[in-house]
Amino acid sequence: MPKSPSLMLAEPIDMSDGFTDFFDTIGMTGGGLVTKGIAAVIAVIAIRMLLQLSNDPKGALRKGSMAMGTLFVAVILALYGSELFSTVTEAKG
Repeated sequence: MPKSPSLMLAEPIDMSDGFTDFFDTIGMTGGGLVTKGIAAVIAVIAIRMLLQLSNDPKGALRKGSMAMGTLFVAVILALYGSELFSTVTEAKG
């Protein structure tokens, strides 16, 4: 049986600098990764709040609107979190 040529799926990358190289390859900083993680946790909490609505219409409306507000905050944090926190972390000196 003939031997097939080796198939290269990706270009080799030197990751001897550790996490700095890893974050460069995924196009995200460590702070950006933490921001996305926080947004994901808030989104899971909001979805759990939506799933635990009661049968009482007034209470369900109040809890549902609170859950939707929480979900909105999670989405905004996921989309614009790195820009929001960049003003805090990058001090001008």
